[in-house]
Amino acid sequence: MPSEILVAREHLPTALRTARRAGEIERIRRGAYRVVPDDGSGGPDSWSAARWLQVDRARALGRQLRSAHWFSHQTAAMLHGLPLWRLPSETHVLQTYRASSRAARDVRRHFVEGRPADGCEVLGLPVTTLERTVADCATTLPPLDALVVADAAVARGLDCDRTAELAGSRARGVRRALLVLELADPGAESPWESWLRYVAHWAGLPRPRTQVPVITALGRFRVDLGWEDHRVLVEFDGLVKYRTGALGTDHDPDRARIDEKRRSDAIAEATGIQPLHVTSKDAPDPQAVADRLLARFPGDVRRAARKNPLLPRPR
Repeated sequence: MPSEILVAREHLPTALRTARRAGEIERIRRGAYRVVPDDGSGGPDSWSAARWLQVDRARALGRQLRSAHWFSHQTAAMLHGLPLWRLPSETHVLQTYRASSRAARDVRRHFVEGRPADGCEVLGLPVTTLERTVADCATTLPPLDALVVADAAVARGLDCDRTAELAGSRARGVRRALLVLELADPGAESPWESWLRYVAHWAGLPRPRTQVPVITALGRFRVDLGWEDHRVLVEFDGLVKYRTGALGTDHDPDRARIDEKRRSDAIAEATGIQPLHVTSKDAPDPQAVADRLLARFPGDVRRAARKNPLLPRPR
């Protein structure tokens, strides 16, 4: 959760030094501190903790900037609550003036002439709208990163026509952005599911169906990806559910393994299809994942598969 932000110019230096030595506050950027989180959201290596640190840096910058600005790109995506494939190393803002050579290096400034029409407020901060945020990300980020944002935004009710209009007005990245919007699917329930579908598109496979419903003897399940015409089902298995303590003290990873095995067997029995399982450990070699996917398809589909030059190898 967001922490209380302290801007140095609003407090006595001695008070800040005392609180910092006591471990009550921590410096998050030049001239700004936050009260150290104590909500148990995770240590410094926790993705959630790292994400909230970036959000708090944006909130601090919003307090420090005296001129008109709007948070944009990946920073806006975070503030809108959208997932990211990678956290930004800089805070992105739109500003109506050019940055000087002395500008802070942890801020990425994007010049705009006048107040942007596509602005709103999130967490009390000026932010680009969902549509402009996705258009900015789709025209500047690698396609996989942009697809993760677009998938979640579509699930939130993104106006795709307006987003395409905004992307189409840019000088660069238009073809890539329009392809990302075409491929976006609200059925992706996590960035890893977006990654898995991206690998399928990168491999040149037909568009899959997401969240395929399957009625089994154990009940109704949904499979992450499916090509039902070709009798191919694929699931992404999040390894976190198999780690002791990762999902709370009441979570039993051994029970989770057993439940997942029973679920997979029930799906195979009901459909006659053994789902292909992929995990994050497969990510370093996307070609191997693509080959495993292709091997499930008939020869004519494999021969027709062609990699799209607008979709680079996923990182």
